[in-house]
Amino acid sequence: MASKRPLLRENIHRLFDEAVGTDLGPGIVSLIESRATHAQIREVPVDRILPNPAQPRLSYEEDSLTELASSIREHGVLQPILVRPMGSQYELIAGERRWRASRLATRESIPAIVVDFDEETALEVSIIENLQREDVSPLEEAGMYRKMTDLGYSVRQLAQKIGKDKGYVENRLRLAEAPVEIRELVSVRKDTISHAYELMKLTDERLRKRLARKVAAGELSLARLRAITGGDESEPAATKVPKRRARTMAGSLAAARHADDALVDTKGKLASAVDDLVDLLRHPDVIEQIPEVNRSNLAKYLTITRLKLENAIAILRAGLAE
Repeated sequence: MASKRPLLRENIHRLFDEAVGTDLGPGIVSLIESRATHAQIREVPVDRILPNPAQPRLSYEEDSLTELASSIREHGVLQPILVRPMGSQYELIAGERRWRASRLATRESIPAIVVDFDEETALEVSIIENLQREDVSPLEEAGMYRKMTDLGYSVRQLAQKIGKDKGYVENRLRLAEAPVEIRELVSVRKDTISHAYELMKLTDERLRKRLARKVAAGELSLARLRAITGGDESEPAATKVPKRRARTMAGSLAAARHADDALVDTKGKLASAVDDLVDLLRHPDVIEQIPEVNRSNLAKYLTITRLKLENAIAILRAGLAE
C-alpha cells in the first residue's frame, strides 16, 4: 500500500499557504510537514490554551504586549498561532505574544493552526521560531542554542538552520555555560556581551566577580578589561600605525590634504590612547589584578610598539633631511 506521507505533506503545505499572514519561516513549515501526523486551522478558545512548559523565552516587555493587545481589540489576530492538542486542551508552540496579548484584550478565541506532533518537534519549532525574533536577548539566545545541541544538532547544523556564522554560535554556547556572575551581567546589560567573553578568559573567580561588578557599574571599559585579561586587542586600536599611502596619494593635492588630516587625527588618538594606558597602569590595584603572564605579554607588546614608533620617527626625520 502506498505511503500516505506525501499526501499528508501536501495537505499540510496547502494549509500553511491558506493561513494568510503566518509568520512561520520556511524551515519551521518544512519541519512540521516532515513530522506532523495531522493539521488544521480553527478558532481555539483562549482559556483552553496552555503555555509551553519548555518555552525558551525568559521575558516579554509589558509595554509591547499592551500595544499588541490594543491592536488585537481593533483589528483582531492577523497571524494564527501554532498549537498542538493535549487532551481537551492545547499546548502553545509558537505565537505566545499573540496569545498573551489576546488574553489582555479579553478575546474568547484566537485563530490557530492545530498540529499533531511529538514533544521533541514541538520544542524544536518553538526554539527556531523564537530565534527568528529581533528582540531575543543574548542570554536567551545562548540557552536556545544549548537546547538545540541537546536535541542532537551539531554546531554546524545549527548555524545553517538559523543562518548564523559557526563562530557566532560557538560563542553563544560558551555564554550558556558561563559562570553565574557573567550571565547575570549580560542579563542586566545586553551591551556587555564583548566584556562577558573577555571575563570568561579569567580563571580567578574573585577577580572575575570583582571585574564583572565594575563592568556592570560602567567603571571598566572594554579596552581596559582586555589589558587585564591579555586579550588580542589589549592595546587600543588607535595606537596602530596606519599603512603608508604615499604612492596612492602622490600628485593629488586633495588626497594630500586628506592624508595630512588623517595624520593629525591619528596623532591625537595615539596621544590619548597612550595617556589612557599610562593612567591605567599607574593604579597599583590594576597592576595587581593583571596576571603575571599577561603583564609580561603586554610589556613585550609595548616594546614592539615602541620599535615601530622609532621606525616611524626615523622615516619622518629622513623625509625632513631630503
